[in-house]
Amino acid sequence: MTSSPPTPRPLEGVRVLDAATFIAGPFSTAILAEFGAEVIKVEQPGTGDSCRQFGTRTERGDSLVFLSEARNKRSVTLDLRKPEGAKVFKALAAQSHVVCESFRPGTMERWGVGWADLRAVNPALVMLRISGYGQDGPYADRPGFARIAHAVGGLTHLAGMPDGPPVTPGSTSLGDYMTGLFGTVGVLMALRHAERTGEGQEIDIALYESVFRVLDELAPRYVRDGTVRGREGAGTLNACPHGHFECADGAWVAIACTSDRMFVRLTEVMGRADLAERYGTTAARLADRATVDGVVQAWTRSMPRDQVVRVCTDGHVPCGPINTIADILDDPHFAARRNLVEILAEGVGPVTLPNVLPRLSATPGRIDHAGPALGADTDTVLADLLGLSEAERAALRADGVI
Repeated sequence: MTSSPPTPRPLEGVRVLDAATFIAGPFSTAILAEFGAEVIKVEQPGTGDSCRQFGTRTERGDSLVFLSEARNKRSVTLDLRKPEGAKVFKALAAQSHVVCESFRPGTMERWGVGWADLRAVNPALVMLRISGYGQDGPYADRPGFARIAHAVGGLTHLAGMPDGPPVTPGSTSLGDYMTGLFGTVGVLMALRHAERTGEGQEIDIALYESVFRVLDELAPRYVRDGTVRGREGAGTLNACPHGHFECADGAWVAIACTSDRMFVRLTEVMGRADLAERYGTTAARLADRATVDGVVQAWTRSMPRDQVVRVCTDGHVPCGPINTIADILDDPHFAARRNLVEILAEGVGPVTLPNVLPRLSATPGRIDHAGPALGADTDTVLADLLGLSEAERAALRADGVI
């Protein structure tokens, strides 16, 4: 019995040069690759993307982070700092639809492969540029990583307990991943415009901007009445009870009552109708937050976590376990939704990775392979796309260009 060919993916025929390093840009291009784009990862000869050394090392010498975020890509080594390397890069850009880079502003220009240089050889090119502070402005030259973006963008100030220091808001790479998502959206919109007009464009995203963009009412509230929100701990100033509660077995749950109706449901499953009468409005609950949270905490501590979740779920109260990664790997819902996938990585063996998002019904994305070995596709790409002979490639290799 012969198997049917894989479903065509929506970005097949799109070629992307990924010269970005670390996470934000590579995450953006990984999404494009999942949905069919041919992504050629351009890396420094000898060392490659610094993301190869970020996180847990594998048997192959690079990291699990790299295996995940270089999924479906081809690896080409090319030293853009050398004139011959820049020449090869421009030749590749002339045959591509998208270039992604994440160097400090002005770096690509110094190498002769900036926006003006690449647009001259390919007017329809889309160029995604991710940096700490953007391509212009007084901070443009400053180095930036996600942790700095969390701080500058306003998120770190909000993270932590009210009487404690600001803390890292979850993953130190959160801002990278958010920026990568905005980058993907920008590329798709720019490609649509290029299809209609033949005109490419530059996409300029700063890491701190993606962090700032998701802080709900922070800006309008301050401008309106001068409120500077601070750290709210496990709760929020806008709803109650709305936080994290310990259970009898030492595990934790999150409960979110964002409306009076939801609070009534909670009081019903708790068997405390008196609370609905006394604290029936959000204003009343916020005015006596400590008491309300204390009563809910005493109730959740009377049962193990799974029972709390089950009772709340049966009563239509929003509640979920605060999962560790061990919990997630054992969760039937994650399994049913296929949120994790096992991929065989060359030189490493099977690795488990987060699966493709979003899920498309007609043209779903997929993971064909994990991140490649450094330079695995250099000869093939340069021969097939640029027609470079074996002797020409050998000369480039001898000069340290590839």
